[in-house]
Amino acid sequence: MISYYLSKSLKRPLHWGLPISISIEPTTACNLHCTECPSGLRSFTRPTGNLKMELFHRFLKEAHKHIMSLTFYFQGEPFIHPRLLEMISMAHQLNIYTIVSTNAHFLDPATCQKIIDSGLDRIIISLDGINQETYQKYRVEGQVDKVIQGIENLVEAKRIRKSVSPYLILQTIVFKHNEQELGEIKLAAEKWGVDHLEFKTAQIYDYQEKSNLIPEQALYSRYGLNDQGEWSIKNKLQNHCWRMWQGCVISWDGRVVPCCFDKDAKYQFGQIGDENLSTIWKNKAYQNFRHAVLQNRKSIDICTNCTEGGFT
Repeated sequence: MISYYLSKSLKRPLHWGLPISISIEPTTACNLHCTECPSGLRSFTRPTGNLKMELFHRFLKEAHKHIMSLTFYFQGEPFIHPRLLEMISMAHQLNIYTIVSTNAHFLDPATCQKIIDSGLDRIIISLDGINQETYQKYRVEGQVDKVIQGIENLVEAKRIRKSVSPYLILQTIVFKHNEQELGEIKLAAEKWGVDHLEFKTAQIYDYQEKSNLIPEQALYSRYGLNDQGEWSIKNKLQNHCWRMWQGCVISWDGRVVPCCFDKDAKYQFGQIGDENLSTIWKNKAYQNFRHAVLQNRKSIDICTNCTEGGFT
C-alpha cells in the first residue's frame, strides 16, 4: 500500500506489486429480476455467459502466487454455475481466502454439505425483507421462504459437521419499503445463528429523481439533499481510490475491469485469455485510469455513484 499513499500524495500513479484481492464472475445468469441490477434487468451491453474452467485454470495458475482473497461474484447468481464449488475448492487448496455472495435460492441440504467440503471461507446471503410482500418488491420473482430455508440449511450443515466455516454474513440492502423491518430481521438473524448481520445502503441509478427506494433514515441512505435542494450522493468522491492499487474485477469471459461499479465492463484494461494478469495490471490503460482517478475522480461515470474506495 506504500505506492498507493505515494501516488495519492504526488497525484500521479506510482505502482509496484500485484493485486491481492480479486473478484471473478462465475456467470451473468440470475434466477431473479432485481430492479436495480443489470443482471436482473437483463440489460447488459457486454456479452453474457458462464466462466469456462479452462480460463479459470489459466487465471489461477498465475494469480495464486500473489492474491490473498478471491470473491466468486460480480454480476449474476454464482450458484447457477454448475462447477462453482469445484472452483472454490481449487482456490482453497492454494491457501486463497474464498468468498461468495448469493441470493440463497439454491442452498438445499446437499449443496450446503458440498459448500463445507469445498473449504469456502465466507458466504454473503442477501435477505432484503422478512416477509414475501416486502422481499419481492426488490427481489422480483424471489421467494423469501427459500432464502430462510437456505440459511437454516447452511447453519445446520455447519452444526452437523462441527465447522466454523463458511463464516455466514446475512446482508440486508436497506430500502424505503423494508427499513421498518430491520429490528425484526436482527431478531431473526440471532435466532437462525448467522455469524454476522450487515445493513447495506442501496445503489440507486435514478436517485436524482428521489427514487421511492431511498429510505427515510439518513443512516441507511447513500443520498441526501445538497445545498441546492437536489438529491446527490453524500460521499465527497475524493481524488483517490485504494482499490486501484489493491485489486480488480474479472468478468466471466476474462475482461479485467477496475471494480464492481463497472457492471457493464465499460473500462476494460485487457483480457486474461489473451495475456497475463500481471501484464494487464501494469499496462498503460490501467495506469491512465489510475491517473484519472487521482486527478478528477468525478469525471469518471462509474465513480459518481460510489461510496467506497476513498481509503484515507
